[in-house]
Amino acid sequence: MKIKEIKVGKITVPLKKSFKTALRTVHSIEDIVVKVVTDTGHVAYGEAAPTAVITGDTNGSIRCAIEDYIAPQIIGLDIENMEEIMTRIDKSIIKNTSAKAAVDIAIYDLFGQLYNAPLYKLLGGYKKEIISDLTISVNEPSEMAEDSIDAVKRGYKTLKIKVGLDSKMDMERIKAIRDAVGYNIDLRLDANQGWKPKEAVMLLRKMEDKGFNIELVEQPVLASDLDGLKFVTDNVNIPILADESVFSPEDAVKIIQNRAADLINIKLMKTGGIHNALKICSVAEIYGVECMIGCMLESKLSVSAAAHLAASKKIITKIDLDGPGLCKEDPIIGGPEFNDYRIILNDDGGLGFKEIRNLSFSS
Repeated sequence: MKIKEIKVGKITVPLKKSFKTALRTVHSIEDIVVKVVTDTGHVAYGEAAPTAVITGDTNGSIRCAIEDYIAPQIIGLDIENMEEIMTRIDKSIIKNTSAKAAVDIAIYDLFGQLYNAPLYKLLGGYKKEIISDLTISVNEPSEMAEDSIDAVKRGYKTLKIKVGLDSKMDMERIKAIRDAVGYNIDLRLDANQGWKPKEAVMLLRKMEDKGFNIELVEQPVLASDLDGLKFVTDNVNIPILADESVFSPEDAVKIIQNRAADLINIKLMKTGGIHNALKICSVAEIYGVECMIGCMLESKLSVSAAAHLAASKKIITKIDLDGPGLCKEDPIIGGPEFNDYRIILNDDGGLGFKEIRNLSFSS
């Protein structure tokens, strides 16, 4: 099974409501999709999310990286030779992790198809079903409380609350949500780098004193401020999760060895795909540091790849794969079954996709 052709297209999926964080506001998913065809007629897809404020990747840069740099390096290679394919993808261009992730995902799908086994079983096969949280966008406290109530009605037991725009208002946001959903629902906070270190410590200590019972706080300070991240980790009881600070296995080693965070967040768009994400899992296993797996604003296409990885590894204990749950429609036929918070992995080969609707390719 050799790589014969790689095509680049685009997929658009509207969101149920605007997605707001401390970094951006998005109304629909506008992602690049790669289609890989083999000489045996097998077809696989991968997806890249243009998250310029985090990865630096745009739709234009992703398309260019795939067409001009990555694809020429791997056309003609046999899917059995995964090590060579992944080495060439990594070395084809520096950074551009979202473009690399799209191709990586499609290659791993073909690897599963080659052996007619669902990908999660080939990667470790730890379990077949995983449970995700749902993200609540940053808005006025009353609106966030209403969104949280709606999520709980849909069966979610864990909510990830976007904060980081205003620490005083953030306190009101969490109070409103706790008053609305009670204390049987787990709350995770995601500041998206929005606080300064001392500000984060002061705010989180207040939340501890109020008994808000926060499960974890994701990336409270700037990604580059590892000293600030460590300061927060050292001075609050709430576990701190490193997200934007961790793109590579090397980043994970640095964070863990310096005790700058308690947990590591893996996202395929940051790692460049499954190949490097597996290395981060191995690093985390060595040090006994639990991982979360998350996603950008992605459709079911690439989130399915993250779900397979999550189901394969015991070290991934927290799931933040709510992308499909935020979408108004699902153009992906086949693959894992997303029932709001409950994700059940497919039994057929690879990622199990049958069809991608509304996928357009430029001539």
